[in-house]
Amino acid sequence: MFNALSEKLQSLFDGLGRKGSLTEADVDLAMRELRMALLEADVNYEVVKRLTSRVRQEAVGAEVLRSLSPGQQVVKIVHEALIEVLGQPAPLDLGRGDPPVILMAGLQGSGKTTTTAKLALLLRKRGKKPLLVACDTRRPAAIAQLETLGRQLDVPVYSEGEGPPPPDIAARAVEHAIRQACDVVIIDTSGRLQIDSALMAEIAEIHRRVKPVETLLVLDAMTGQEAVNVARAFHETLSLSGLILTKVDGDARGGAALSIREVTGIPIKFLGTGEKTGALEVFEPRRLADQILGMGDILSLIERAQESIDEDEARTMEKRLKKGELDLQDFLGQLQQIKRMGPIQEILGMLPGFNKLSRQMPAQVGDKDLRRVEAIILSMTPKERRRPQILNGSRKRRIASGSGTNVTEVNDLLRRFQEMQKLVKQLSRGKMPSLPGAGGLFGGGSGPFGR
Repeated sequence: MFNALSEKLQSLFDGLGRKGSLTEADVDLAMRELRMALLEADVNYEVVKRLTSRVRQEAVGAEVLRSLSPGQQVVKIVHEALIEVLGQPAPLDLGRGDPPVILMAGLQGSGKTTTTAKLALLLRKRGKKPLLVACDTRRPAAIAQLETLGRQLDVPVYSEGEGPPPPDIAARAVEHAIRQACDVVIIDTSGRLQIDSALMAEIAEIHRRVKPVETLLVLDAMTGQEAVNVARAFHETLSLSGLILTKVDGDARGGAALSIREVTGIPIKFLGTGEKTGALEVFEPRRLADQILGMGDILSLIERAQESIDEDEARTMEKRLKKGELDLQDFLGQLQQIKRMGPIQEILGMLPGFNKLSRQMPAQVGDKDLRRVEAIILSMTPKERRRPQILNGSRKRRIASGSGTNVTEVNDLLRRFQEMQKLVKQLSRGKMPSLPGAGGLFGGGSGPFGR
């Protein structure tokens, strides 16, 4: 979401980094560029004014102007200012209530029902026993959707269909949770295409009946400053305790995420980073500031790897690599584990400096490329994966036909895989290898690893 803003800020800081020292005129010019970059990213105007004013005040200090690396000092100041605007982390408060109730609110299309299920999964991973409650009776599809998600995640769902009033359903659901020894209740409420008095009255009555310890508003981050207006309207009725921003993996400008805490005073608690049920992350302002400034997000990358990669498989693979052994079956297993971590560009975007590096790369690897490689390997027999040297012309034609590719792409994969095998053997012997051509295994070209 912040790629465009990140690229502009990195360009700005690169310019400052080329200067041996900074003058006040340099800082003023940089602040004008910073202001324009933030406004184009749809950050609230008042927030932009306060942020740039703070940065300028600190950047013209003697310590920065006389610094040997003024560009780095300005980056540090902007980083700290962004963290202040984003606000401090605000963890869920589940220490009250028996059981504690979480009330989910939001407009239609914000991803409220899916996010409700994601939150249940996250709490279950923390050792909780959640109960989902279907109170979106105005949209029958929402009830069916929540029940389907509950079955997929093995989380119980309390539903009474479309008939009863939602406040009554919510109250009976809490009683049901007590009988079933569920230790947290998550209520999915009705949404609308826009805010109206009937919606607010219904949610306010549910709030009064169940007394939630957390009232969370789910907002589509791609709606820009309208998200700020929606948050204000709900906050006036419900006294929101937190926000969940969805679709932060999209390509919108993302200014709402930078503005909403500063403008409304409501803390952001979670970010929805994809469509998968595990794609809900605890909001960490420092990590988001790191991403915006092109510093990557190594901690999130490690967390995803821990969730997606099987430890026994990893240890087995480590032993094989130490012996210099690597075949296409091993590579297929690694490929499938990477796919479980999420979209490849999203994973690469967590690496420090990748946004800057990607502009210089002749080609980028996409998920389609990985799926094509996977299809080629899956079209091989187990014996062919273990001993790719037995692949002759007829076998390659069969593999190409089975994978929907052509023989050239199969040959390209085998050639690049041979390069990787040589690299692994050199590393296992403790030698410093000469690396393959630009891009390595996933380098340029028109084959399955290119593009």
